[in-house]
Formats: sequence, structure tokens, C-alpha cells
Amino acid sequence: MERYPAGIAAKGFFHKDVTRGFPEWLERVAAPKKDGTVHYPIVRDVRSLLWLVNQNTITPHVWTSRAPRLYYPDVCVFDLDPPAIDSDADVLRASALRLRDLLAELGLTTWVKTSGSKGFHIVAPLDGEARVGEVARFAHAAGALLVTRDPDHLTLEFSKADRGGRILVDTGRNGYSATFAAAYAVRARPGAPVSAPCRWDEIERGKVAPQTFTLATMAERVADAGDLWADMNAAAQTLKTAIERLKRGP
Repeated sequence: MERYPAGIAAKGFFHKDVTRGFPEWLERVAAPKKDGTVHYPIVRDVRSLLWLVNQNTITPHVWTSRAPRLYYPDVCVFDLDPPAIDSDADVLRASALRLRDLLAELGLTTWVKTSGSKGFHIVAPLDGEARVGEVARFAHAAGALLVTRDPDHLTLEFSKADRGGRILVDTGRNGYSATFAAAYAVRARPGAPVSAPCRWDEIERGKVAPQTFTLATMAERVADAGDLWADMNAAAQTLKTAIERLKRGP
């Protein structure tokens, strides 16, 4: 839960462990960590979602796996993170398409959504057979290959000081307990931008930018486009073929 008790003009904080102060009906999952256990809330219905909202949660962040199979992700996530909101839109769009094409070379079909912040989230649905470490290593290797194809614009350097104005290909969202903004989540930024699913052809034509969709326009967007990720789970893919192709070179 990304919480802002004093509003977005003040500093917010992340809240993961729910061990007290929650209603008995709220479902939780116990996730092991190095020195203990974290109890995460699970949201399956409107009542649970409203509880999150009443904690001053603006953006819910989700894992790449689902309870109870915490060690078996069903999505692989790539977060393209430019240095600033006003970064070169053409370079960002070209980088997203380049990543899509690379993953297609490896045999993976991808979905895309705006981050609601500075970039795009590219997601490959998985069949849940690969363990989290395997998915994380694949994502990092694929990201490294992408960077070698456009080192002038892309980097794996997490520190902003080391990026040199390049777009971070963030593959760290695939580690155990790592999270990314949920689809349709509002971001804590002026104008209430939404991390919204979009189509690849909209990216190709430059019709969609990271903050194109907002809380004010989202209802109309869904009415017009529908839930673009509704069929994503049905398109789950094995990671084995992609790993093999990556090892021998696409």
C-alpha cells in the first residue's frame, strides 16, 4: 500500500505488513522473509478495496505471483523508467517497441500498460511453472541483451547518477517480494494519472504516453476500449523456450 495520509503534497510511505488494526474479514497471506514473516492484505472484492482506500492508499502495488504460490510468478515484468517525465517520447516509444520485438524473438507475447508515471510496463504472462529466481534471471539477461542493442539510450544502472540520462530497463520487479503498480492503479501525481492497459498499436502511433489516462478519463476509456488485459491470463506461456533461445542467441 502506497499511503499518503496528508495528501500527495506531503511525503507518503509504503506499508506492507498488516498485523494489527485490520478487520477480521480481511484476507491476508503470510509471506516468509529473511528475519520473519510479512502479512500482506489480499484484495478480492470491493469491501477489501475500500479498506485499502480508507488507509489513505493511493496506489496498490502487487507481486508478480499469486497466493498461495508465492514462489511461482505468473507474469514477467519489465519497467522502462526514463530519467524524467519530459524525457524524449520518441526514444521511450521506440524502446518499448524494441523490447516487445526482442521478447517476441524469444517466443513471448507481451502486454503493455502505461506506468502512470514516467514510462511503460511491459508484461509477459507465464504459466506459473518457473520459480521466481529463474524468472528474475531471465528478465535480467533479456534486459542486458536489450541494452547491448541500444546502449546510447538504455541502461541497467539502477543509480540515477550512473544512468547518464538513459532509460533504465528495470528488471528488478521480478525478484521475490518485489512489486509493481497494479493495472488501473491511480498514481500519486498531479492530475491523478492511471497505470492503464493499452494496445501496442497505440504505442506505435504515439497515441498513448505514460500519463495519457487519468482518474477523470478512465471510465470513458474502459467504456470505449474494454478491459484490454481481460484475456491475458488465458494467454499464459512457458518460459522454457524463451530461456533456451536466449542462451543460444535469438
